[in-house]
Amino acid sequence: MASVKLTFSLDTETVSRLRAAAERLRMPQSQVVREAVADYSSRIGRLSEAERVTLLRTFDRLVPSLPAGSAAEADAELKELRAARRRGGRRAGRG
Repeated sequence: MASVKLTFSLDTETVSRLRAAAERLRMPQSQVVREAVADYSSRIGRLSEAERVTLLRTFDRLVPSLPAGSAAEADAELKELRAARRRGGRRAGRG
């Protein structure tokens, strides 16, 4: 693997964490950074745990409010709605 030297600034807390992680894992700081960047980039686009929990709660709250019925009933209702729209609405034709 070819190496490229980079220069960037980190705050003191991040540097402390980096040094502590490198010492604890007994690996060079550059390796800790490489692994951290690889881990972070693999999670981009995925939901965080908090987002996942929020979406699951929303799903659990909304599913019980879905109307019970068969696909055939839903298809029949959609057919009725489409026909009503072509006639100008559900009230069209009523006296």
